[in-house]
Amino acid sequence: MNKVVLRNFAVNAKEKMEDDIKRKLELMGITEKGIGEETVKEDDYLKINGQEFNEKEVKQREKIIEVLKAREKNEDPKKSFNEFVEEIAYTWFNRIIAIRFMEVNDYIPDGIRILSSDRENDREPQIIREVFDTDLEFSNDEKNNIYKLKEENKTEELFKFLFIKKCNKLNEILPELFEEAEDYSELLLPISINDEEGILRKLVDEVGEENFKIKNKNNENKNNGIGLAGLYNIGISNNIGISSDEKEIGSQVEVIGWLYQYYNEKKKEEIVGMNKGTIAKEDIPIATQIFTTDWVVKYMVQNSLGKYWIERNPDSKLKDKLEYFVTPKNEEIAYIDEKISPEEIKFLEPCMGSGHILVHAFDILMEIYKEEGYSDREAVRNIIEKNIYGLDIDKRAYQLTYFAVMMKGREYDRRFFTRGISPNLTYTQESYLLFDNESKKILENSKKINMDELRTNFYLDGVTIDDKQNQVGEYLIRTFEDAKEIGSLIKVENFDYDSFDRYLDECRERYTGSLMGEIWRENVYPIMKQIVKTTKILNNKYNVVCTNPPYLNKYNPKLKKFVETNYKDYKGDLFSVFMVRVFDFLVKDGYSGWMTPMVWMFIKTYEELRKYIILNKSIVTLIQMEYSAFEEAVVPICSFILKNGKEKEKGLYFKLSDFKGGMEVQNQKVLEALENKKCGYFYETKEENFEKIPGMPIGYWTSENLLEDFEKGIKTSELVEPKVGLQTGDNNLFLRQWYEVKEEKISYNTKSITGIENNEYKWYPYNKGGERRQWYGNYDYVVNWENNGDEIRNFKNDTGRIRSSVKNIKYYFKEAITYSDITSGGFAIRYREKGSIHDVTGMSAFLDNTFKLKYILGLLSTKISGYIFKILNPTIHLQIGNFSNFPVIENEQIKPKVISIVDDCIKISKYDWNTFETAWDFKVSPLVNFERYIENYNLEDEENSENRKVFSSSIKTIEEAYSQYKKFTNNQFLKLKENEEELNRIFIDIYGLQDELTSDVSDKDITIAKIFDTDDEINDEIKGNSYVLTKENVVKQFISYAVGCMFGRYSLDEEGLTFAGGEFDKNKYSKFISDEDNCIPITDSEYFSDDIVTRFVEFVKTVYGEETLEENLKFIAQALSNKNDAPKDIIREYFLKSFYDDHLKRYKKRPIYWLYDAGKKNGFKALIYMHRYNEQTTAKVRIGYLHELQKHYERRASFLKDEIESNNNRKKAEQELKKIKSQLDECKQFDEKMNHLSSEYISIDLDDGVKVNYEKVQTGRDGKRYEIFGKVK
Repeated sequence: MNKVVLRNFAVNAKEKMEDDIKRKLELMGITEKGIGEETVKEDDYLKINGQEFNEKEVKQREKIIEVLKAREKNEDPKKSFNEFVEEIAYTWFNRIIAIRFMEVNDYIPDGIRILSSDRENDREPQIIREVFDTDLEFSNDEKNNIYKLKEENKTEELFKFLFIKKCNKLNEILPELFEEAEDYSELLLPISINDEEGILRKLVDEVGEENFKIKNKNNENKNNGIGLAGLYNIGISNNIGISSDEKEIGSQVEVIGWLYQYYNEKKKEEIVGMNKGTIAKEDIPIATQIFTTDWVVKYMVQNSLGKYWIERNPDSKLKDKLEYFVTPKNEEIAYIDEKISPEEIKFLEPCMGSGHILVHAFDILMEIYKEEGYSDREAVRNIIEKNIYGLDIDKRAYQLTYFAVMMKGREYDRRFFTRGISPNLTYTQESYLLFDNESKKILENSKKINMDELRTNFYLDGVTIDDKQNQVGEYLIRTFEDAKEIGSLIKVENFDYDSFDRYLDECRERYTGSLMGEIWRENVYPIMKQIVKTTKILNNKYNVVCTNPPYLNKYNPKLKKFVETNYKDYKGDLFSVFMVRVFDFLVKDGYSGWMTPMVWMFIKTYEELRKYIILNKSIVTLIQMEYSAFEEAVVPICSFILKNGKEKEKGLYFKLSDFKGGMEVQNQKVLEALENKKCGYFYETKEENFEKIPGMPIGYWTSENLLEDFEKGIKTSELVEPKVGLQTGDNNLFLRQWYEVKEEKISYNTKSITGIENNEYKWYPYNKGGERRQWYGNYDYVVNWENNGDEIRNFKNDTGRIRSSVKNIKYYFKEAITYSDITSGGFAIRYREKGSIHDVTGMSAFLDNTFKLKYILGLLSTKISGYIFKILNPTIHLQIGNFSNFPVIENEQIKPKVISIVDDCIKISKYDWNTFETAWDFKVSPLVNFERYIENYNLEDEENSENRKVFSSSIKTIEEAYSQYKKFTNNQFLKLKENEEELNRIFIDIYGLQDELTSDVSDKDITIAKIFDTDDEINDEIKGNSYVLTKENVVKQFISYAVGCMFGRYSLDEEGLTFAGGEFDKNKYSKFISDEDNCIPITDSEYFSDDIVTRFVEFVKTVYGEETLEENLKFIAQALSNKNDAPKDIIREYFLKSFYDDHLKRYKKRPIYWLYDAGKKNGFKALIYMHRYNEQTTAKVRIGYLHELQKHYERRASFLKDEIESNNNRKKAEQELKKIKSQLDECKQFDEKMNHLSSEYISIDLDDGVKVNYEKVQTGRDGKRYEIFGKVK
């Protein structure tokens, strides 16, 4: 099966069919905006917009208008119109796909194709050529019309006539799918045999028969059935689902189900995208239906239905035919002394979707019946009438399942369509529809009955004469009031529903012909029959239930109330509610098969569910998929079998979390494990082991030693205090990167929440999680906590409700250990010094005892933490409860050594963090003053004293500084790695996990810098480590620091930050003078004496002297580019094309240097420093630089014209002149923008942050935006 082809077809088919239907309606004067006036109306025809409609079509149009008006009473006209179109389109799509499947596999009773030809290279449908050989019956008028249409070559009109007639004929054998269509739907039939872009041509020509065709070597089975592989790729050969000599399964997989899912794909995206909150009732089916992968269906059904039969029939050979049947490592099956006949087995799919699960259940049941000696005909009847049952809230899904099951019947019994067998499948019907709008209107006009009473009153005088049965009717009306939302979760009381069903039939025959009797017969009776059919299925007990339930955790009000009332402890998601509900369907020791999100196995939300299952039920087998394996579900999933009772045997588990590559890879790994139970990812364990782990996660791979550690260890929460932090309610409003605001307004050293109400500071360090960083770092954000957080505390939404959440305030500014809640890159924990407020995602744990805090930090920084947290919660969100449950084993003897190593790790990581200018404790660039850089690192022990001598030699070139910095950095990297490996050794011994973990640490997991000269030198072990640097990166950091010195952010006269807002003091810059007017032009030639390249060269000369200037420039240029151009040209090109992009990355799209940029021609570019910006800056840039550059261009253009006229280097001069003219034109256009903005003297407030101010400076007072800065991308 080519899923790309199927997806493209289904998505385009929906769009095409709905567009065609809308066009047809528009021709009738009907649009989503309303109904247009009829332009001409006669007795026998209507004319609208030049389009004529005959008498029949006029009546059909009137019916459409009536239907739309009735809908509009209950919902928005536009919505009702679009839903009407969707329903018509889907109805025809369903039928077309069904017919295509049937004709390809010769299931059409008369054997004549409807959509395609039986001849090669013939596109005319067979039904047109052999119209009178079909099983259709024609009146004389119809025959005459057929002859006429053939003679006039009106094949399109003839085809539509025959197609509709054939659909009505198929109603005889498939009444639930080919319902008698509303007459008006024929008028809107959106198909054409001549439209090359239409659904029929695409279906026949592009999707191809191979996606539907059932490949069968012998053409017929012994029973003359041909298999349903074309529908779901499930066979019944010697091994169910595997090809054999008897039957060859085609390559297609799950065609009908995938077409259904793809058809709804865009609609689902719209629903989920629009509904950040709850999902409306009518959208629940599309929003929650996910097609189950074929091999997962087999696993579910074979280990539930198959297991139920096998363990009660020791002599059964069924096991040998079940490809995914799971047995223990010893291959011994525990048999049950309970004989059961095939007819006694009841199998339910309560969320049946397109019927995939029921189809495979059908195959297994056929094998069971064959094993017991039944004929195929007997088996088919029994399976459909006695064994399989299905429910769904969506009628469209029900119709697909109905079709699939009926095709299975036809597969095994060629005369199945003639036997009048009806499956036990249905969809939930809401009782509030008992009376249609037309009936309500009649009754309302009669003024004889209260409509509110009518909704709940089953009684009708002279018809419903049995009070006891009437009470059942009243009960069902109340129970099914919200059935479209609640579906299979409905629980019904145990009345005699067979008796009530017969009573309904009796009442129908008893009606007296009165108005009320007619309405009861036409409306109440059919809906009550539908409800009773559903009720019977809900009231049954089943041996096996299998399903892929809806995934939904944002309930609308009615569903929320129902779930909280009936399933309060399991309300985390609808799938978990279903997991509990299904136990009520099951007989004792019955099995349920599932595919659900994986989260129920681990996170706290589902702790009560786990407890209920572990203590009362059993997990028979489970597959934990790789996190992103099933793309269609968007969430990580698992598949498993539960037993409605306690199992003595161990549960059997597959751990596929390490195998990436999608569901096919998962499939292969399961099959490999079934062949080789010693594969390393197949586990056996008892449920009681889960009770030993806090929170009872399904940590089936937990070793005996680790289980002992859980029992022996002390919970983290008993040693430290894990606390959730501040939730501002609007991070864009209250958070800034620290470098965005005035530094003098940031308090870095607040030790306590006490006494900060009236100090001069507005911004305080904020611990917000961030990227994976071990030991120290992620000091990025500051939060507006002015006046002790007054603004945040009182931040409200439009309704006056407080949006923020200020929790655990007494822990603000305290020393802590902290980690990010998102652990997709692996768990990492850091030491947090005093002075920060912690965020809701920057999880933090507090303890007044620094030594014990650092001991726990050391433990949690080892491999053991990730190993245990993967058991407590292997999702990417590590919850505070998981952290709290970590078992800490304290060893007082080893504690001093641990703390010493931890201190060294913190120190190394801290110095690495502060090496970069985006750290607020950044002091000096290592390439500017490496000796001072080393001095700042407090080296105390003898070993490091020797290193200090190595690094203290006089450095005269950047290359030497780089070499020394690289050596120092890589030594630090190695030292940190050695420390981490030593901690691993220590704690692996303490926890007794020597057989499970090694002390080795991969270079990829070390979270400080390591430097390589080039990308080619980066080895595989460290690839993917975001902290890796190359010579190019280091040189670019040096350039960035140089630019900072040009603007006065830094000074060669002092360490650290020199200016970041406030009063600018020129006296702080004596060694290298900062730019006077806060504007540094970037040009492709040297037009200004203070352009950026000139200033950069001056900076290099100041730092390293003139003697080595050229050598240093060459080193910088070679680091930036492989070109052999002059060093200054390479440096100029870097500033012109790449510097700003690098700046945006370095400062996380919050640039502190702003680039005035005229456009792609590089006509004008100039940098300014945001913290030195004032309302006159744009005007100064315009007058002092833009206009001056325009004059340069004009003079250069004049010179080039003279060169051209004198024929000196004519071609080269012409090329340059062309460029200069384009740059000049660009500057003139740019000047218009600059002129508008410079005249408005726009000021900024640094507290507003870069994002706001960047837009503010580019926006006129009239609200019009003028793009004068480089794009932030």
